[in-house]
Amino acid sequence: MATKISHIIAYIILILLAIIILIPLAWMLITGFKTNQEMFLSPFALPQEWHYENYINAWNQGIGTYLKNSVIITVLATALSTFVSCLAAYPLARLNFRSKKIWVYLVLGGLMLAPQSSVISLFRMVKMAGLYDTQTALVLIDAAFRIPFATFLIMTFYRSISYSLDESAYIDGASTWQIFTGIIVPLSKPIIASCAIVSFRAVWNELMFANIMLQTTSKKTVPIGLMNFQGMTTTNWTLVVASMVIASLPLVIAFLLLQKQFVRGLTAGSVKG
Repeated sequence: MATKISHIIAYIILILLAIIILIPLAWMLITGFKTNQEMFLSPFALPQEWHYENYINAWNQGIGTYLKNSVIITVLATALSTFVSCLAAYPLARLNFRSKKIWVYLVLGGLMLAPQSSVISLFRMVKMAGLYDTQTALVLIDAAFRIPFATFLIMTFYRSISYSLDESAYIDGASTWQIFTGIIVPLSKPIIASCAIVSFRAVWNELMFANIMLQTTSKKTVPIGLMNFQGMTTTNWTLVVASMVIASLPLVIAFLLLQKQFVRGLTAGSVKG
């Protein structure tokens, strides 16, 4: 009986949390269909007339271009950082070599590096490499700052996998690469998906480097585009809200596609050992 009551209380708490999260999202979505007057005079009421053209106008006035740029940069940076992190985490977690501790400390040191402290040096490096005002520079920088955290998480998960699997595979004649791709990676899909979602969100919302490294308007990302969009449409806030709704869709889609693996990654550590 006590267990049943605790479950009911847990469900009630989760429902309340879901409502707290969904109400602002629903308000933003509905506000995108209003006029400016309705937004300020009756912010919590339904629109008297649904203005679907707000979303169409937001797309036509540039949010579509910014969205495309953000998708390209975010997908490439996330894929690169996750791939490199998987490769780096394997030897640090499951192989023995002399300089192993040094590399682990370097990964931990990367977690302590603030992006703001490296802006000037990165800007000079990008200029010298001829990558200024290119999306390639942003992909490399965003991926580099995501690698330490992802490597640390994946490395920790790799260590929880039984080493007897490696030993059995070695006895059967498998190489290190075959063990990595055929055994370790398939077992690590939950944590890899979790790292991918975290990296995707961080890169999608990145503002500082996108503002510094990109100059051409047609190459800029959603965060910078929303700033410019707001400046150009200061009298049409519902258009700004509509553009924010459109800009948030890729994050929602990414989470829905990977939510199963993401939840497994969050709970994996609780059932290990």
